[in-house]
Amino acid sequence: MRTNDSGVFQHIPDSDIERFIEEDVPYGDLTTHLLGIGMKEARIVFSTREETTLCCTEEAGRVARNFGAFVTWIMPTGTLAPAGTAFLKAQGTVEALHAAWKISLNLLEYSSGIASRTARVVKAARDANPAVTVATTRKSFPGTKKIVIKAIRAGGAIPHRLGLSETILVFKHHTVFMGGLDKFLKGIPGLRARAPETKIIVEAQTAREALQIARAGVDVVQVDKLNPDQLTRLVKEIRSVNPAVKISAAGGINESNAAQYAATGVDIIVLSSVYFGKPADIGVQILPV
Repeated sequence: MRTNDSGVFQHIPDSDIERFIEEDVPYGDLTTHLLGIGMKEARIVFSTREETTLCCTEEAGRVARNFGAFVTWIMPTGTLAPAGTAFLKAQGTVEALHAAWKISLNLLEYSSGIASRTARVVKAARDANPAVTVATTRKSFPGTKKIVIKAIRAGGAIPHRLGLSETILVFKHHTVFMGGLDKFLKGIPGLRARAPETKIIVEAQTAREALQIARAGVDVVQVDKLNPDQLTRLVKEIRSVNPAVKISAAGGINESNAAQYAATGVDIIVLSSVYFGKPADIGVQILPV
């Protein structure tokens, strides 16, 4: 069992925890109430059914505390837990634990699924190229960004872009309104003067465009949808025309081919695939005290 070395993970606000609770238990647990067992003492145990990079354990514990239960054992976000690991335990009334159960489980399974996929991609990529950075796009499902960013960081990746407000990433959708790529690239010095603290990233759709962009002196050339063989040749050419420029690869990268893309020599691989897939398989027991 080990903990990811990505540092302190962000805090999900109390307002979000309250929103999760409001969605699932707006008026209490009718079943537990009608069965008359709500005030009995109980304990809940969450455990892994497969190797899992844990995420949102802290938030799951806070959900339980919100209902009046107390956490007796917790492993932190970023822990790589083998199958069969009990990583979160809490104690409280049956009413409290049943109310917290599915909210906590949903948080844990979805976020840990993303974290686990990310960790596998990062390992595969860095086994092929120890210097490569894995970055994830902003193509997460709306309303989930805080959780998915925590999850990809737990797996060892970084966000490619948190949003439109803090990054300069120029696509063909922009340059088509500026007279085309050639004309846009002539204006790079002016763009840099207007935003001197911000990296300029420009996407290329062909090898020719990538070389043209690299010569223009941008900070990052983002190459979209080239296969690994094409990219390997292109990386060498880009390095020859501008050794200082960083190269990122995007488009169709996933767990099955991340190592191949990393091995091309790019500095960054950019992907969305880790957001989508099977949730982590986590077991739950609720038992009498």
